[in-house]
Amino acid sequence: MTFEKGQVLAEKTVQLTREHLVRYAGASGDFNPIHYRDDVAQRVGLPGVLAHGMLTMGIGSSILTDALGDAARLTSYVVRFTKPVVVPAEGTADVTYVATVGLVKDDGTARVDLTVTFGEDKVFGKAQALVTAA
Repeated sequence: MTFEKGQVLAEKTVQLTREHLVRYAGASGDFNPIHYRDDVAQRVGLPGVLAHGMLTMGIGSSILTDALGDAARLTSYVVRFTKPVVVPAEGTADVTYVATVGLVKDDGTARVDLTVTFGEDKVFGKAQALVTAA
C-alpha cells in the first residue's frame, strides 16, 4: 500500500452505549464509577457518565489497523485527550473517527492524523499514528 497526503484511510461512526462502558470496565479493570454512575459523575462536577479515554483511543487504533489490514503496520500511536464523550443512560453517544494521511516520508511510511469528534467537539486535540507502507 502506498500513501498519499490527504488520503482518507478510514472513516467510521461508532455508537457507544452504557453497555459498552460496562464491558470495557470489565476487560480493562477500570471500574471508576464516573464511567457508569450518573450520581457519582455529577457529584464530581462532570456533565454525565464518561466513556473511558482509553476506550475511545483503542477504537481509533482498531479502525486504523482494520483499514491497514495488519496491526503490525501501526508502529506508533499518540493521543492527547481534550473533550470527554458523555454517554447517555438511554441511546448512544455517536463518535466519529476519520484517519487521514498527514505526511508521507521518503521511505513510504506515513503519519496518519485521526480526527475524532463527538457532536461538535474534538475528542482528541492531537492523535497521530505512524504506519508502514507494507
